[in-house]
Amino acid sequence: MAKHQSFTTWLKTHRKDDTAIGDLARDVAADPDWPSRRGLSGQRTYLEDRGAIPRAIATLERAWEAYSAHQAAENASA
Repeated sequence: MAKHQSFTTWLKTHRKDDTAIGDLARDVAADPDWPSRRGLSGQRTYLEDRGAIPRAIATLERAWEAYSAHQAAENASA
């Protein structure tokens, strides 16, 4: 069985995308304090504590939805 990518690893694969998720991926890749293992709620709190704009929070949530869909597709094909 293949090991699943973490959300942060998956997100960083989108660094070159010219999208809001790509912007988030670049920010996360450059942030040494990014809470990789805290899950969505911990990462949302991290952004909120740093004064992120609502659009950035919404992008994080959209990225999690896309990641979850990616994981579901991998599980279905396994």
